[in-house]
Amino acid sequence: MSRLNDHNVIVANDLIARYPRPKSALIPVLHLAQEQEGFLSVEAMAHIAELIGVTSAEVYGTASFYEMFKFEPVGRYCVNVCTNISCQLLGAWELLEHAEQTLGVKSGSTTADGMFTVEDVECIAACTEAPALQVNYRYRYKVSNDEFDQLVDDLREGRLVDEVPPHGTLARVRQRSPENWAGTGKAAQAAVDAR
Repeated sequence: MSRLNDHNVIVANDLIARYPRPKSALIPVLHLAQEQEGFLSVEAMAHIAELIGVTSAEVYGTASFYEMFKFEPVGRYCVNVCTNISCQLLGAWELLEHAEQTLGVKSGSTTADGMFTVEDVECIAACTEAPALQVNYRYRYKVSNDEFDQLVDDLREGRLVDEVPPHGTLARVRQRSPENWAGTGKAAQAAVDAR
């Protein structure tokens, strides 16, 4: 896979400039790289290390701590079924089994058409809404098997494109900060230097 493309290098540099120390931009720049490819390639992580002035090992060490970063291609839609205790007690294992049967893959696998990756995950902080799942980190609560089937059908038919972007897309609108904002570029560095 590739390094950040020219456009994303500009965006990455803008993100980095928002922080008093370049390393502080690591997670936002990781999200940017994942948005570009759908996962984090070795080349992209090396490029990020160059941009923020750390080692590739530091980039990988940070990225591997978080479940949301993927190191190999996943489906357009990453379906995370919570299998922690609250969800277990209210049918998560049955929902996961149904998802595997419906999509024809085991947890941790991607459908042959590249549309869906199914994963069983730890707590997604929706315990009162169990069983819960996420599709590209957009929540679904108290999901029944029938609701899961409808969700898959809606995703396949493109009925949820406004609600659920392709995997890797964190947000549809990128935040912009005014040049004189205390958290950006020169103003941030001046504040750090003054300490």
